[in-house]
Amino acid sequence: MARRRSRVDDSSIWPGFVDGLSTLLLVMMFVLSIFVVAQFYLGKELESKNTELASLQSQLASLAEQLSLAETDKEALQSQLSVLQASIEEKQKELDIALAAAATAAAAIAGSAAELEEEKALTEAQKSEIATLNAQLNQLRQQLASIQEALEAAEAKDKEQQAQIENLSSRLNAALARKVQELSEVRSRFFEKMREVMAGRDGFRVVGDRFVYDGDVLFGSCSADLPDSGKAELKKLADVLLEVSKVIEKNDAWILRVDGHADQSRLGQSCLAKFDDNLDLSAERAMSVVRYLIEVGVPRERLVATGWGSTRPLVRGSSAAALAQNRRIEFKLDDS
Repeated sequence: MARRRSRVDDSSIWPGFVDGLSTLLLVMMFVLSIFVVAQFYLGKELESKNTELASLQSQLASLAEQLSLAETDKEALQSQLSVLQASIEEKQKELDIALAAAATAAAAIAGSAAELEEEKALTEAQKSEIATLNAQLNQLRQQLASIQEALEAAEAKDKEQQAQIENLSSRLNAALARKVQELSEVRSRFFEKMREVMAGRDGFRVVGDRFVYDGDVLFGSCSADLPDSGKAELKKLADVLLEVSKVIEKNDAWILRVDGHADQSRLGQSCLAKFDDNLDLSAERAMSVVRYLIEVGVPRERLVATGWGSTRPLVRGSSAAALAQNRRIEFKLDDS
């Protein structure tokens, strides 16, 4: 019984299974059909959307091109607007200038009109005042004529005085020429006497219009003090100068220049303790000579001392002989 029941059960399950499987297949085929249909419609819809998208992209490109053209037109319009604004500003300036000129002209016209009205408004009192001013003007003209006459008289007198001055000037020049001639003669006598007294003496020579003592004859090395031997030499010069000066009137202007000169050698340390440099040494030596000449009777006002240092050498070179010639005291008789 049990085996029979088992067979009965197995035969009843299989048809149900087949039915279920068939139903499942049908469902799957239905679902697949729906998917295929849906896929078809979705494809159609996607193709439509792609077409619309392409159309929109084409429209967008067209709009971009139109926008570019619009911007180009905008720039051109802005350029034209700038030109128009500049032209308007220039025209405004010209208009301002024209208005200013018109205002100036109007003011001038108004001023002329005012002056015309003032001229028309002259009263009798003003006319009388003008007449008085004209009379005063005539008086001033008469006074000016008188002044002119006085000026002409003064000019005539000035010409006369000028002639007198020219006469005096010529006389003075002649007198000066005579004095110069006299001084020249005295200078010549002075030089002749000096040559006679000092002829053949060492350390003394004539150079042009000057006579020169070697510095080593009058002074010791690095010294501005006159030794007895130097004073003896200068005493001879002073005697000649005093003898010759007796023939010169007291009011004649003459001086004896005493010029001190040094060589180009640098001063040693011991010498620098007494003198600043060669210029100081040459000036002190010239002053010592002047002081001694005053001491022996030469008038103080007839003497002048100068120091030249090494700026005016007689000879060039650095040999012992050249340096000795450049260390010197020069004397020159000159007019003051």
